[in-house]
Amino acid sequence: MNNAAWNAIADDVKLGADVRLSRFINLYGCEVGDESRIGAFVEIQKHASIGRRCKISSHTFICEGVVIEDNVFVGHGVTFTNDMYPRATAGDGKPQTEADWKVEPTVVRKGASIGSGATILCNLTIGENAIVGAGSVVTKSVPANAIVAGNPARVLRYIEPSTEGSNVRS
Repeated sequence: MNNAAWNAIADDVKLGADVRLSRFINLYGCEVGDESRIGAFVEIQKHASIGRRCKISSHTFICEGVVIEDNVFVGHGVTFTNDMYPRATAGDGKPQTEADWKVEPTVVRKGASIGSGATILCNLTIGENAIVGAGSVVTKSVPANAIVAGNPARVLRYIEPSTEGSNVRS
């Protein structure tokens, strides 16, 4: 089946091998790594990158400046931001352009999971293997192996990495 009729994928998008794309997506100026899956109604903007073997669930917005490393799960309806002080207009009252603001980066380290409906503010890092609870608002960096939840998201406990899976400790 030709997904072209259902998707907006710009010519400058770099797709890795065996990437699976659902219908009704909007991708431009971004990179998606090998074997990643992109759900329906996802937008990934320019200068954003998705690593290998990631799952980006439906209705998620990944804006410019977001870097998602390998093996990351992003739940349904997750929203990333890239501006600490968003405004519609510049100081002179005219609509803002790209020259009027600075993209603030966000990094999601390998193996992290972000629950459905979470909002991830900019200028922070979600650590390796961290878990962000559904509906959380992440306002500051999340340590590696931490489980965070709430508004604002706070550390609830840590995961102890093991060779046979992850164990949770309080």
